[in-house]
Amino acid sequence: MSTRGPYAKSAAKREQILRIALDHFTRDGYDRVSVREVAREAGMTQAGLLHHFATKRDLFLEVIKWRHAKDADRFEPGTRAVDALIDAAGWNSLEPGLVRLYVLLSAEGTIEPGPGHDFFTERYDRTLGALSDDIAQRQAEGSVRTDYAAPELASLLVAAADGLQLQWLLNPESVDMRARLRRLWEGLANPARGIV
Repeated sequence: MSTRGPYAKSAAKREQILRIALDHFTRDGYDRVSVREVAREAGMTQAGLLHHFATKRDLFLEVIKWRHAKDADRFEPGTRAVDALIDAAGWNSLEPGLVRLYVLLSAEGTIEPGPGHDFFTERYDRTLGALSDDIAQRQAEGSVRTDYAAPELASLLVAAADGLQLQWLLNPESVDMRARLRRLWEGLANPARGIV
């Protein structure tokens, strides 16, 4: 059943604000985004926007959480973490603005207590945990090398994915993020195939 009334309007307005703010954060970075400009594009006053998001930091955090939730919806139930990471690299190549935003925000998130620090710390912990669990299961199944601990392999995959995003932003024509990450994984998983 669809939502009606003031709540539906409020939820729609909130999503509109998040979309506009995402465009601004993607294009300009956190420091250069004007809450007043986001409000203007959303057809409201700055005070009206601050009714939905009390501060610029709150808006920023909601944007990255909202985008992260949208990305998670792409995966079929039961998708293994390693496959999800590799597939995400392919999807990211279709959205350069989002990749740029992720790179900028994750770098800004290293500043404590800067915006996004807790979000990115928790996101990395979850991602590394899910990858480690998946790799450990594959090791137990005999399909992945066991001379490296699962957390080490997980860390290498995440480091490669993040590094490939930066390389791709600098030279998108020469970097196929998904293919390179897949090849790296195959080499890490089974050294007889090469790479490692």
